[in-house]
Amino acid sequence: MAAAARSTDRPGALEITRKLAEICGRPFARFAGPADEVAGRTARWVAVPGGPRAAAEVLRLAAAHDLTVVPRGAGTKIDWGAAPAQVDIMLDTGRLAGVWHEPRDAAVAEIGAGTPLRAVQATLGRTGRRLPVDAPSPGATLGGVLAADEAGPLRHRHGGPCPQLVGVRYLDADGELVSVGEPGTARLGRAAPAAGSDGLFAAASAGGGDAVLGRGDLPGLDVARLLCGSQGGLGVLVSATMRVQAVPAGRVWVSRPLWSPLELPDLVRAVHAAGVEPAAVELDVPAPIPLPRRRIPASHPSVAGRPDHPAVTGRPAVGSLVVLLEGGPSDVAERAERLTAVLGGGAAVNHHAPEWWGRYPFAPGDTALRVDVPATDLHSAVYALRDAAGTPMPVRGSAGIGSAYAALPGALSPERVASILTAVRDVLIARQGRCVVVAAPAEVRRAVDLWGELPALPRLRSAKAHLDPHRRLAPGRLPGGL
Repeated sequence: MAAAARSTDRPGALEITRKLAEICGRPFARFAGPADEVAGRTARWVAVPGGPRAAAEVLRLAAAHDLTVVPRGAGTKIDWGAAPAQVDIMLDTGRLAGVWHEPRDAAVAEIGAGTPLRAVQATLGRTGRRLPVDAPSPGATLGGVLAADEAGPLRHRHGGPCPQLVGVRYLDADGELVSVGEPGTARLGRAAPAAGSDGLFAAASAGGGDAVLGRGDLPGLDVARLLCGSQGGLGVLVSATMRVQAVPAGRVWVSRPLWSPLELPDLVRAVHAAGVEPAAVELDVPAPIPLPRRRIPASHPSVAGRPDHPAVTGRPAVGSLVVLLEGGPSDVAERAERLTAVLGGGAAVNHHAPEWWGRYPFAPGDTALRVDVPATDLHSAVYALRDAAGTPMPVRGSAGIGSAYAALPGALSPERVASILTAVRDVLIARQGRCVVVAAPAEVRRAVDLWGELPALPRLRSAKAHLDPHRRLAPGRLPGGL
C-alpha cells in the first residue's frame, strides 16, 4: 500500500483517500492541489479532522502506510524554514478550534491549535483579558504561532508565546494523544531527552525562538515546550493552555527619530535606565543609512558653518525608535512624560501605533533574515547587513532585546545571498550573535545554509530520534535536515 500511495493516480491512493474521508468526513479529505504546499513541496492529500480523535486516526493511518504528515494552520508561515523531504498528508488544523476553560476570573485559557489568534483575542477581550502575544502574521492560528515560536513587539516584556505556555495536548508520531501541564496530566508520552534550562529551539529554530525551559516549570513542560519552534516536526499540537492577563487600561507609544544607528545603544540604555517598564521597544529603519556619525546640535562648534550636516539641512531621520507603555492611564501618562524628557531629540507621545508596528519588513518572495545579538550591538548588525548587501536594507524589530528582521530582494541570486550571509555571520559571531534565513525563494532555500552554526543540533537530533524515530512528522523541516 505504501508504494501505491506514492502516486495519487493509483488504486492505493484512492484507498487512502477513502479512509481519510471516513475519518474526517467526505468534504474534509481530498487530493491536494497546487496551493497545498509546504515551502515549495506539494502534498498528496489534505485532511481536515474534526477533533483530536479524528486527528489521531489520521496519524495512525499514516503510520500504518508509512506516510509522512505535516500540520498546517492558516498557512501564514508555511514557507518558513526548510522544505520537508516529503509531504504525504497535510493535516489542516482548522477544525481544531475554540477557546475553553475560560471563566471571567481565570488566569489561563485552553485554546484549540487551529484557532486564529485574532479570534482568541476577541473572545478573551469580552471579559477584559488578552494573551500577551502579538505575532505579526495576519490570520495566524495559535498552533502556527507556537510551532514557529513567532513573537511580536510584546516579546520585550513578556517573552515569546512559549513562556505563556502552561500546558498542551498534542499527538505524537504514533497518533497517541498526550496531555501535559494544565488543565490535566492524563499521560506523559514518549520521554524526550533533557533539554536543559536554555531550551532546545532557542538557538535552532528558523524563527529564532524563545523556547527556554525553566528548572521550576510544571512537570512535563520540558516536553511541551520542545514543540515551540519545531514546525510540526516533533508532534501535532491539538490545544494549548496559555496564561492570560487583564487588558491594559492605557497604552501610549513614545517615538523618537533615529538619526544614526550609532544612537541605538545609548537610547536603549536610556529607556531601561528611565525605569518606565516598557512593554515593547521597537526599531524601524526603512531608509538608506548615512555614514556612521552622531547627530550633533547645529550650534555645536564642530558643525557650525557646515551646511551639509543633518542638523543644519534638516535631512530626514533614517528611522525611528518607538517605546510602548502600558498600564493605568495616569501612570502611563506620567511615565511617557518622563521618557520623552530622557530621550529628547524630538521624542513625541502618540496614542496610536505607527503604521509599521507589529509588521515584518519583508514581503512574499523576499529573502527574509532574522538577526539576534546583544541589544547593545544591534547597530553593528544594521551596518553589517547594509555593508554586506551593498544596498539599503529595511530592518525592523525589537531593539530592546537585540532581535530584528531584514529583507533581501527576491531577485538576488543564491550565490549573492550566500555571500551576504557569510559576511553578516562573520560580523555577528564576534558579538555572540547569529543570523538565520526565515523564508526565501525555493532556489535560495536549496542553495544556502539557512541556520548557520547550531550548537543545539545534537540535542535536536536526540529529541527527533525519541519523539519521531520513524521520521513521519515533517521530515527535513527541522535544522540539520531532521
